[in-house]
Amino acid sequence: MTFRFAALTVLLAALLGATAAHAQSADGTWLTQAGDARVKISKCGGGICGAIVWLKEPYDTATGQPATDSKNPNPALAKRSMIGLPLFSGMQPAGPNKWSGQIYNADDGSNYASSVTVTGAEALRVEGCVGTLCGGETWTRAGR
Repeated sequence: MTFRFAALTVLLAALLGATAAHAQSADGTWLTQAGDARVKISKCGGGICGAIVWLKEPYDTATGQPATDSKNPNPALAKRSMIGLPLFSGMQPAGPNKWSGQIYNADDGSNYASSVTVTGAEALRVEGCVGTLCGGETWTRAGR
């Protein structure tokens, strides 16, 4: 009887652990690896959306005005504020705790193929690719 109870306890612990790992969510506010921005991620349709909600340097040092998306090649979009700037588009589920779509890089005004993966309760892996060249960084959960 004791062996059965121990086996049942181990089985239940494994199942609960798998459920907890599966239940990890990208929802929340994340600090970029460089620590220069916070991005709020939320459910959006069947996928996720993400927008900048905080910048370490929210003002353009040359003008003293709030930072804008100045590297965007579209003149109308280049005037939009960095705070509130959407970063993800078309991010749809691509596996457990993973989404794929496009990410906007305000540093060069371009969109890239991207994936976002929750790798732990406090870690989010954000990757982007141009052709076969890929790179990424790990963001940490902010404000808990």
